[in-house]
Amino acid sequence: GIEDAAVAPHTDSALRQDLEQRLIAALSTDISADAKGYVCRKLAMVGSPAAVPAVAVLLTQEANAHLARHALERIPGPEAAAALTDALAKTSGKLKIGAIGSLGARREVGAVPTLAGLLGDTDPEVARSAALALGVIGGAEAARVLQDAVPAQTGDNMTLLDALLCCAESLLSGQKVSEATAIYKSLAGDQHPRLVRLAADRGLLACLSKQT
Repeated sequence: GIEDAAVAPHTDSALRQDLEQRLIAALSTDISADAKGYVCRKLAMVGSPAAVPAVAVLLTQEANAHLARHALERIPGPEAAAALTDALAKTSGKLKIGAIGSLGARREVGAVPTLAGLLGDTDPEVARSAALALGVIGGAEAARVLQDAVPAQTGDNMTLLDALLCCAESLLSGQKVSEATAIYKSLAGDQHPRLVRLAADRGLLACLSKQT
């Protein structure tokens, strides 16, 4: 049955592929939203890039988008990332924010330029979500994008600063001490809130300990 196939060992690829094809076929029929949610939960377990087109259709449907994103976060390969990125131009509000969050959850470095373009979105929640996703993705490119956005930010920029701290932490964890140090130094100035400065100081101490 479906439950047995979903938990079948990865070595039993034929069984899992058969299940995947049945699940994909089910999504193209007129089943209920609850049934589509069930299918997406199973595809999160057994789905391959072959399932992406069928799941991607649901990203614009409020009733099904959450579980579709759940599946695409777990399906390997660039196809799932591309589907989430494409959905950004087709959605708004919560659906768009959800797709942004899923790109962050996948740590999609390739999505950094697209997310950078959303930092100035007219919807402040979309802009905030893009900053958070960049912080989760981390790395030097995401850090550069966030650093470029800080001077242009009017009003509360804590989300950008928090995301930058996350990038610095990920760089430090990856032994990229000089890059992390540069970010922490940029956040240690008096122009930034006290909590940010304290976090930057702690980060600088951690960088020093890595160098000794």
